[in-house]
Amino acid sequence: MATGLPAPTPGPRHGRSAGDRAARVRFRRAVALMLMTLVLPGSAQVVAGNRRVGLIALYVWFTVLVVAVGSAVAGLLWHGFVFWFAFDPLALAALRLLLMALAVGWAMLFMDAWRLGQPLSLSINHRRAVVGVNGVLSLTVAGVLLFGAHLVAVQRDFTLAMFGDGATSSPTDGRYNVLLVGGDSGAGRVGLRTDSMTVASIDEETGRTVLIGLPRNMADVPFRKGSVMHQQFPHGFDCDGCYLNAVSTWAGDNPQLFPHSDNPGIDATIMAVEGITGLKINYWAMVNLEGFKDLVDAVGGVTLNVRQPIAVGGIGENVKGYIQPGVRHLDGYDTLWYARTREDSDDYSRMARQKCVMNAMLHQISPQVALKNFEAIASASSDMVSTNIPAADVGNFIDLALKARSQKVSTVSLVPPLIDTAHPDIPLIQSTIVDALERSRSGEPAAGSGDGKKKHRAPQTTTGGSIGSLSTGYAANSSDDLGSAC
Repeated sequence: MATGLPAPTPGPRHGRSAGDRAARVRFRRAVALMLMTLVLPGSAQVVAGNRRVGLIALYVWFTVLVVAVGSAVAGLLWHGFVFWFAFDPLALAALRLLLMALAVGWAMLFMDAWRLGQPLSLSINHRRAVVGVNGVLSLTVAGVLLFGAHLVAVQRDFTLAMFGDGATSSPTDGRYNVLLVGGDSGAGRVGLRTDSMTVASIDEETGRTVLIGLPRNMADVPFRKGSVMHQQFPHGFDCDGCYLNAVSTWAGDNPQLFPHSDNPGIDATIMAVEGITGLKINYWAMVNLEGFKDLVDAVGGVTLNVRQPIAVGGIGENVKGYIQPGVRHLDGYDTLWYARTREDSDDYSRMARQKCVMNAMLHQISPQVALKNFEAIASASSDMVSTNIPAADVGNFIDLALKARSQKVSTVSLVPPLIDTAHPDIPLIQSTIVDALERSRSGEPAAGSGDGKKKHRAPQTTTGGSIGSLSTGYAANSSDDLGSAC
């Protein structure tokens, strides 16, 4: 029924409301496509773009996800898998390329999702918001992946610089024997002197470790029979002024005797250490003492029980100050001087302090600390450590180190009063080492030492920052529980 009134027409306000609703729908669609790309790369293309590209991206994403989850499960069940992967140069190179490819591909999917959102159809404010969201998402995802690729590259470079690619060495009598050498090539030195020598004898199953300290001033040292050095010195290293720490320099001055050696000094030192101890050395690792402080700083320092004021300086330079007694958290510089100083001390007290530093680093550097400071540790280590441990065996040693963290470390040092370093009794040395290894294997303390802790509870003489004296011996040089002796 006609009323004679004109039909109502939508006013301007009704038109703007409809346009606003449509704009909001387009904006939400554009944001949804980018969020879909964040959660399931390729899903935006399947829904609104090139379906084939989207399906390929989804397939790649699910494949990567399955491999990552599978690797995580394998790592939880078998730690050796993680260590193998972390030190295999080919695996690391493949992972780096994969992360870089994922970063580029994902960023391109974000750009395509932005295109599928039809940005030109959006209002200027919505267009700016979409550009901002897309930029944040794509840069964040790509940045994380590229940073991961950078860390993988650091680890690969560290592995290539630090470890060799030679054959692995089998344990002897259930133990790995690793020669740890502290080298000093400071001012006034001819060549690199091996100022600190310790054999870490590690049980292949439990990781229980015995540290065997060799004094740098041991004279007339024998060499492994049949070795090049034994042929040159069949009656021991008996040249004038020839001590154990000079073996490396002598070999470096006579490289023609080691035509197939990359490091005559280390090889000759191993021949001496094997002749002295009767042990077969599986691997060696040399630490440049001048760079040691960088490694300690990289792990955030170590906590040590400083029993007396320890001089900072000396050894041919002025004393700059003292590390005061007490339980101290030391940085790399002070830790180096704690381990090196001979002011108001002697070589054997210094050896005891060095054992305490080794024990502290073993027990205080956790996997979490190593991961947190990974890049700094890798950089410091590659600058200060050289070793012939092959990359293929690194994972095994890391696993043993993790086991060793929960156990006592034993020590035996070939020093006075047990051993006269000027005229070493080699049969006594070797029988002492055998006894120490047997006690470590059985977990029983030395006869008369109680539980290894009571032995050091009573107040005792402290010399040069170490419990004991030159005449009675230093506790940290011969202990079934190094932690209590420090």
